Amino acid sequence: PLVSGGSVVMPHRFSTSNFWELISEYRCTWFSVVPTIISYLCSATDMEGKDLNLSQLRFGRSASSALPPSLHKAFEKKFRVSIIETMGLTETAAPVFSNPIDQDKRKYGSPGIAVGNEAKIVDKEGVELPCGTEGEIMIRGDNVMKEYYKAPEKTAEALEPDGWFHTGDLGYLDENGFVFVTGRIKELIIKAGENIAPREIDEVMYKHPAVLDAAAVGIPDEEYGEDILCCCVLKPDCECTEEELRAYCMEHLGEFKTPKLIKVMKDLPKGPSGKIQRLKLREMEE
Repeated sequence: PLVSGGSVVMPHRFSTSNFWELISEYRCTWFSVVPTIISYLCSATDMEGKDLNLSQLRFGRSASSALPPSLHKAFEKKFRVSIIETMGLTETAAPVFSNPIDQDKRKYGSPGIAVGNEAKIVDKEGVELPCGTEGEIMIRGDNVMKEYYKAPEKTAEALEPDGWFHTGDLGYLDENGFVFVTGRIKELIIKAGENIAPREIDEVMYKHPAVLDAAAVGIPDEEYGEDILCCCVLKPDCECTEEELRAYCMEHLGEFKTPKLIKVMKDLPKGPSGKIQRLKLREMEE
């Protein structure tokens, strides 16, 4: 905004009751949200019958965490506002992946292509992997940090001598350069030696008509080493038992990937940006 001569509207806090009204009143041309906010807007707001002027609104941007394709499509269908999914890191000072402005060139389930930097996928030994093969996402560019403040050992772990940065995210690149994030290395669930990405569980839960928020995490298990805990928040005025949610998972995930524990909660722990703090769920269970 400072470079382009634009303005920024900064509400004191997010509220579903005045989100669209603020965009209409201040003539916003785009907005930035996180998937949790998109879920709340889909569940709790409607434009029908409101005197809103959104003719200037070009798009919304989703960042901070992966946006489930089902939620992405539901938002666009309900509000007729396109969402551009992006991805950035604190260590890169800006987004590192973004979908194109052209809606026809975007891909659901992907935060887009590398913008302003290079990206590659590597295995545990640091060998670059071909398209379609899952590994760690690495970034290199002028936007990558120089170092962690007064933490040389942490810096050495994250930054290679040639400038490539370990993001700690798992994913793969397709033939067009779009990255698909499958999870975080530290959040990967290893059940009986098999890797399970929490996002796979999340996305199934988000498709359930009663679920507003969902997050899966690994928990210690004597038999399998780790098993799955999934915590959910239900939409207002919706009722659903943990047994019903488990049956839904059995149908869509199969027995092995169905969470051992499913908990319905009033809210999930979130950071300042609204991103769900998945690992805190494990701490709460312990």
